[in-house]
Amino acid sequence: MLVLQIIIYAVGALAIILTVLPFLKFGMWWIRIGDFPRLQIVFSCLAMAASAAFLFYPLSVYEIIFILLLAVCAIYQLSRVLPYLPVYPKQVEKSHASLAENTIRLLIFNVLIENREFAKFLKLVEQVNPDLILLAEPNEQWLREVSALEKTYPFTVLHPLENAYGMALYSRLELVNPKINFFIEDDIPSIITGVKLDSGESINFYCLHPRPPVPTESERSNERDAELMLVGRMINKSDVPTIVAGDLNDVAWSRTTELFQKVSGLLDPRIGRGLYSSFHADYPVIRFPVDHVFHSNHFRLAELKRLPNIGSDHFPIYIALTYEKTAELTQEELVATDEEHEEAVEMIDETLEMIEEEGKSEK
Repeated sequence: MLVLQIIIYAVGALAIILTVLPFLKFGMWWIRIGDFPRLQIVFSCLAMAASAAFLFYPLSVYEIIFILLLAVCAIYQLSRVLPYLPVYPKQVEKSHASLAENTIRLLIFNVLIENREFAKFLKLVEQVNPDLILLAEPNEQWLREVSALEKTYPFTVLHPLENAYGMALYSRLELVNPKINFFIEDDIPSIITGVKLDSGESINFYCLHPRPPVPTESERSNERDAELMLVGRMINKSDVPTIVAGDLNDVAWSRTTELFQKVSGLLDPRIGRGLYSSFHADYPVIRFPVDHVFHSNHFRLAELKRLPNIGSDHFPIYIALTYEKTAELTQEELVATDEEHEEAVEMIDETLEMIEEEGKSEK
């Protein structure tokens, strides 16, 4: 009995702490990690509350307070995840138009640099037949092994790296003025390009893969957050139809992703449809939606799927979006308040200052 009590209090206390930590606006990884397991925290809180109510009965005042705290945490965490469940109103409308020339089909995949299932990946591409393929983490070997793609995807932006932050874009649609950028960190590339649809319409396409806030990669989330805010502000200043895709190393329901959406005005097609958790492919218990596709309100959703595991720690994600003239009339663009814009600017400025100070101290 004593062992069970210790387990209940320990797991419950951890769930409460992880609920409270993300309210702190600091970038340390041990704070930001609380953004990720919200659904897992819901189940932990409910399980520990039920166990405590059963095992501790009759309850003391302290035990009642403990159970009430768990219940409050569970309700709050569920409220954060709720928009990504099918019971919630959809943020992006379903496309019923047969506009093949205005439909863009995208496959995004964090390949895992150690993954050697090249043949499985090529077979998947053949089956899905996307218009664009965005790869995160490719190195030189990956690009050699999948070079056959260039026959059917003649427009490419290839930047392999051995640090697990390489990026590659293959397209059968014409790319307009593609550029590789290093917004915040010198070894973390991103891609910005125009894409000309079969109809002749042009859209903007942003490909991102910022560094995650985990001890093996970075002790903080500041650089990731600043990159998202920087891109969000760039998009906010443009009226061009836009898509942002990639492994953002952040969950859909975090404050950072929420702020990015508001600052950029972009919509999330998962809202009201499902989690589409893409990482970790091998461990269902610790699985989160970190591979994202956001888009402006010029598009409606034709199709969205999480594809089978092909050797990476990420599932591939497939999405088809239709550019429709009437979409922006019926889909409300997200809008940030003045305070939220100021918060985004502060996140960028503080991170750049931090990087500059660290650069000086290293000299």
